[in-house]
Order: sequence, then C-alpha cells, then structure tokens
Amino acid sequence: MDSAYNRLIELGIRPSIQRVAIMKYLLTHHTHPTVEDVFLALKKQLPTVSRTTVYNTLRMLSEYHAVSMITIDDHRVCYDGVTEPHAHFFCKRCEKVYDFEAMEMPKYTGKIGEGFRIDDTQLYYKGLCPKCLAAMGAVEKVS
Repeated sequence: MDSAYNRLIELGIRPSIQRVAIMKYLLTHHTHPTVEDVFLALKKQLPTVSRTTVYNTLRMLSEYHAVSMITIDDHRVCYDGVTEPHAHFFCKRCEKVYDFEAMEMPKYTGKIGEGFRIDDTQLYYKGLCPKCLAAMGAVEKVS
C-alpha cells in the first residue's frame, strides 16, 4: 500500500485521489512548499485539481496533524510532511526553508502560566543560508 494512503487512513481521513496526491507530494518533496507550489506541481498530473482543493486539503491535513503548517510571516505559509518536532531556517535572500532536525527543541516545563494548553510549537530562524552567503562573497566562519 502507498505510504500517503496509509497515513491518511491511520488518521481517519477519507483518502480521495487529490488528498493522496497532496500527501504523497509532501512526503516526497521536502521543500516546504506553499499552496501555490503544490497546486502547480499537481496540476500536471491532475488537471482537474483546483487551488481551492489544494488549500482546503492542506488546511485539513494540518488540522489532523498529518502535515505541519509553518508560518514564516504574514505572506508565506509553507507545509512540511515531517511532523516530528524540528526547527527550521528561512533564508531571507533565496527564501528557501531548511530543516534543522538534529537540533534539540525546547521543552515545555509548565512554567508559562497556569491554565494554558499548548497545541503547537514552532521554532525557526531567519538569516542567510551558506549558498547565499557564498554568492555574496560573505562566507562567515562559525566556531
């Protein structure tokens, strides 16, 4: 069976052709795509898919924790098929999002305040990636 199909079934999501295709895309393309990126990629194989379907499916998959929704800023929301906690890095020049999976994520210690329930934690950094730094001739050495 297809891993995208199985993931949807495990989460109690009815696997339509569009949902499986979107889930499969996120599981095989670790590029942190936007709604538009997913739509353009899938439009080639599913000519009848609409932006609205992609948008609604990605939102639904996020609500079921099948994918992670990464809010970079008010204008850019990306999706990640990797749902285990990990940090991200956003390059302000090339606008690529990188995974920092080896980084230890902060743990909730219960000291934020009484009565709060945390449903989501996102940690990401902004700066310049090594490729952009090299292209600018400004490679920084970090010890």
